[in-house]
Amino acid sequence: MSQTFKSADVASHNKGDSLWIIVDEDVYDVTKFQDEHPGGKKILQRVGGKDASKQFWKYHNEGILKKFQPKLQIGSLDSKPKPAAKPAAPAPPSTVAPSPREEKFETLPTPADAHEDEEVQATLDPYGDLIPFADPSWYQTYHTPYFNETHAALRAEVREWMEEEIMANVTEWDEAKVVPDAIYKAMGERGYLAGLLGAHKYPTHLTNARVKSVPAEKWDLFHEMLLTDELSRSGSGGFVWNLIGGYGIGAPPVVKHGKPALVNRIIPEILAGEKRICLAITEPDAGSDVANLTCEAKLTKDGKHYIVNGEKKWITNGIWCDYFTTAVRTSDKGMNGLSVLLIERSMGGVSTRRMDCQGVWSSGTTYVTFEDVKVPVENLIGKPNQGFRVIMTNFNHERIGIIIQCIRFSRVCYEESIKYANKRRTFGQKLINHPVIRLKLAHMARQIEASYSWLESLIYQCQKMTDVEAMLKLGGAIAGLKAQSTTTFEFCAREASQIFGGLSYSRGGQGGKIERLYRDVRAYAIPGGSEEIMLDLSIRQSLRVHKAMGMKL
Repeated sequence: MSQTFKSADVASHNKGDSLWIIVDEDVYDVTKFQDEHPGGKKILQRVGGKDASKQFWKYHNEGILKKFQPKLQIGSLDSKPKPAAKPAAPAPPSTVAPSPREEKFETLPTPADAHEDEEVQATLDPYGDLIPFADPSWYQTYHTPYFNETHAALRAEVREWMEEEIMANVTEWDEAKVVPDAIYKAMGERGYLAGLLGAHKYPTHLTNARVKSVPAEKWDLFHEMLLTDELSRSGSGGFVWNLIGGYGIGAPPVVKHGKPALVNRIIPEILAGEKRICLAITEPDAGSDVANLTCEAKLTKDGKHYIVNGEKKWITNGIWCDYFTTAVRTSDKGMNGLSVLLIERSMGGVSTRRMDCQGVWSSGTTYVTFEDVKVPVENLIGKPNQGFRVIMTNFNHERIGIIIQCIRFSRVCYEESIKYANKRRTFGQKLINHPVIRLKLAHMARQIEASYSWLESLIYQCQKMTDVEAMLKLGGAIAGLKAQSTTTFEFCAREASQIFGGLSYSRGGQGGKIERLYRDVRAYAIPGGSEEIMLDLSIRQSLRVHKAMGMKL
């Protein structure tokens, strides 16, 4: 049980050999922390035995308090109100009772089982800090046609996990360029990995893991969108890409186009967080120009194996992966000569090395080399020489993931700026009282909300369409929104940096998220199709589709 103290008790601990301070009526023993304090000992000693709340919040954010609170807090003042009791956690749905790994997986529901006739609740309870535009409007009691109580329950579940186990450690993990394996394993155990496949139904036939707050039969693409969005509140592209960057684009092609024996052999372990998978398309000389890939796969004379030779570059998570969903050239006929193979590290001939990049440090960006890798034909994903369709279908899912992250990162930049502008004072008043600062915030907000509304609309269309229909009809719009969301992200990162000034130029501290996100911008503007390629594709693809639909000019 936490101790309680009177202010007089704290006041007596005001020397270097016994130094206590008060922050928000909580008492901290910082005696041993003095040598670690970035500002030096004297700053702490000046507030020894006193209430340092004002000074603390002037220079620090909530993340710092959460990080050091467990180590340094020794109690609270007797005047601090006792926290209200937490409401009991909702019981898990009866349909998700845990079962042994050895039991049969459930049958995957057919589209006819979809909950088409469910009535979506008009408004949901307010949630979060209620800062306008810092969260989607439905968090703040605005009406929504897309979200219901299951989405609100998932939001609360993921945010609680993020706040309690993730947020305080993100900076440390980013600097170390790795996220602990236990966090990735938790993604599997919580059922989150299984919910991030871009599938219209939760894959109960491949895993016994379940998301605690959402019955499997109710899972939809808006749950997946929400899960990615809440993970992105971390304000770290490296963190998000570590957990879902390679997996979210490497696993779906296998699940959707792989042979049943292959899927059943490798996917359950991947969904459990026990094995890792990534997508290997980009090469040193071929990125957006997928048809010019040169990584070669030659069929052996007996027709039983492919021998793969070539290189892949900028492969997210590659250094940790057991499996590589790989685009290879199986004939010389351009886009009609591409195939997709599932290459396993255990086959031999696979080497990986980490690449040092500008941003997303903890994502494990990798250079991959394949040397005479012998791959069974059973590991072919889709049909021979028809891999281009597999790749193109998968791009929609990859780009939507990038869009979701960019919009939330933009909100993080905006939210951090709002909070800072309401406490930082210049020229005798708070920053928020300067019209030029409000103008920056307004431009950030208008771009965020426009992009998010388009995203909701596209997710709804994806929910209603098959993958092939979505590839044809929505490819252009998704490409356009990918470009819009990355330019929005870049704009918000820049404007937030201007608002924070020098604090956003140094790593860590109050401006730490802004500095990190500014570094991450290019990792979103280029991968998945650069902004220029996306904007051109958005018009070409849309015109081609509408011409086929009978467009009149």
